[in-house]
Amino acid sequence: MISQTKLGIVFLSSIVMAGACLAQNTGDALKYYHLDFVLKELESGKVINTRSYSTTVSTSESGGFNIRTGNKIPASTGATGSASTYIDVGVNIDCRPGSVKAVQDQLALYITADITSAATDPPSASLPLIRQTKWSSNVIVPLRKPTTIFSSDDPTTKRQTQLELTAIPIK
Repeated sequence: MISQTKLGIVFLSSIVMAGACLAQNTGDALKYYHLDFVLKELESGKVINTRSYSTTVSTSESGGFNIRTGNKIPASTGATGSASTYIDVGVNIDCRPGSVKAVQDQLALYITADITSAATDPPSASLPLIRQTKWSSNVIVPLRKPTTIFSSDDPTTKRQTQLELTAIPIK
């Protein structure tokens, strides 16, 4: 038989555990963030082009996003140039669902970025040069502060591509 003292201890323990679980759940309350991405192209350290992309994301298990913008450009596939196909160029930025986590005054998330462009250099080239940069990583950024999350040099020029992220909490 269980004594009243043991039963009281078990009861108090379950209340304490339930309170701890409740406190933990309120700390994990659903939060929303406005995300501003700035894609920068630099040449010899100077910014020559910027493009901006924005979205909203939540810390829910299904919270993620896909940003797609671009064009299709024709490319010759035949020896005489009579046959052609189309190549996708543009920007794809993705966030894995369930990866968005609030960490004190920071936001952690898993980002994948794919930037593809058609270059006209050298200008005499009959077919465009296709430049492509791909990144994929867990990132953590301070809130309200623009942060470069990806950066890479072009292997054939003095150009560099950077992706900057600013995360702003939505109240």
